[in-house]
Amino acid sequence: MGQNITVTGMVLTVMPIGEYDKRITLLTRERGKLTAFARGARRPNSQLLAATNPFAFGEFELFEGRSSYTVARASIQNYFRELAADPGATYYGFYFLEFAEYCCQENNDEREMLKLLYQSLRALESSAFDNRLVRAVFELKAVSIGGQEPHVFSCTDCQGSELGWFSVRRGGALCEACHAKAPDAFRVDASTIYTLQYVISARVEKLYTFTVNERVLQQLEALLKEYLRMYLGHPFRSLKILEETAVYFSG
Repeated sequence: MGQNITVTGMVLTVMPIGEYDKRITLLTRERGKLTAFARGARRPNSQLLAATNPFAFGEFELFEGRSSYTVARASIQNYFRELAADPGATYYGFYFLEFAEYCCQENNDEREMLKLLYQSLRALESSAFDNRLVRAVFELKAVSIGGQEPHVFSCTDCQGSELGWFSVRRGGALCEACHAKAPDAFRVDASTIYTLQYVISARVEKLYTFTVNERVLQQLEALLKEYLRMYLGHPFRSLKILEETAVYFSG
């Protein structure tokens, strides 16, 4: 017999079902990623019309059936409406949602990923941060939460502490003596290494408290692009759109 449960989470994806219904994917604090049906949510007078759109964050009361969830009510705390006023930030936001949807699992503890997603969207709404930096921080912290972070606190080969190179194939930073053994290694600044270390080790709530110069940002972008290609290897549709429009919506 079914029961009602209340979860706190964010709408990641929405798909129209039939004439008036929606099927949504939620990332929740209590049950990880889950799929739920919202009956009549596409009707103009539905109380669930806005609550079942991407980015909506709040409490969702769900009826838990034998094989599916149904949205009964929702109390939304943040719609992230300011993203809609900035097309560039919106593209980044949809990429973050798709990234989380791909990486998260049902009935898994995804509280850190939910916090990361929420804080990253807030950072996109702020004029204090370059959207490119927000993306780099989000990507690095997301793979760290998933246990796939690069090795950056000592040399990947000899465990030395004098770091100045990065090898995607070796999975992390290298020292001057060891980089010659990694043909793909490229030089990175000490500030870039420190930024990697900080993002991996910092609490999610403390992530968006710094800025970097353009050189460090370019190095972060370059190494993360190759790192994700090798260790995640998933073609995100929203990322393709984001990169195609980046020339118009940088920063």
